[in-house]
Amino acid sequence: MKTLVLVFHPDLIASRANRSLTEEMEKQPSATIHRVYEIYPDEKIDVAAEQKLLEEHDRIVLQFPFYWYSTPSLLKKWEDAVITYGWAFGSKGDKLQGKELLIAVTTGGDKESYSPNGHNKYTVLDLLRPLEAVSNTIGTRYLTPYILYGVNQQSNEQLEQRAKDYVTYALNPKLDSPALP
Repeated sequence: MKTLVLVFHPDLIASRANRSLTEEMEKQPSATIHRVYEIYPDEKIDVAAEQKLLEEHDRIVLQFPFYWYSTPSLLKKWEDAVITYGWAFGSKGDKLQGKELLIAVTTGGDKESYSPNGHNKYTVLDLLRPLEAVSNTIGTRYLTPYILYGVNQQSNEQLEQRAKDYVTYALNPKLDSPALP
């Protein structure tokens, strides 16, 4: 299985968590790492190149820090430009049908803060529903997201372990789709 990891972090060098996840994933020969902010610092996306990359892989991982309960802005721009009618969806848009989509997200807040009784009032899974809806529209199998909570409270050693856990999880060929409520 060929895995494409699209890393959407506007300052990956300054990031402890996403940098750690990315560097650990880069050690894996079965994964292609695509640092989108570094490739497109001007945010001018090469749609044909991005679509070709997606077509060449079986599992697509969108890795990003959770910003204001959503994705970084370039991920949304990338979605709008790349995931197009007639290519990814619509009567003739089938290029991503049957592929797998995995969301890998990091949060500053701990897991308890992302609960109905917590500070944020919603779970991360609830807040990721728009990406799950995109997956449904484009015909990918939406996998249970990898969520790394509380990155600001983790030591470097803990982040190193979480990065290893992430690689094991993201490259597991038997990942499940989330259970329906």
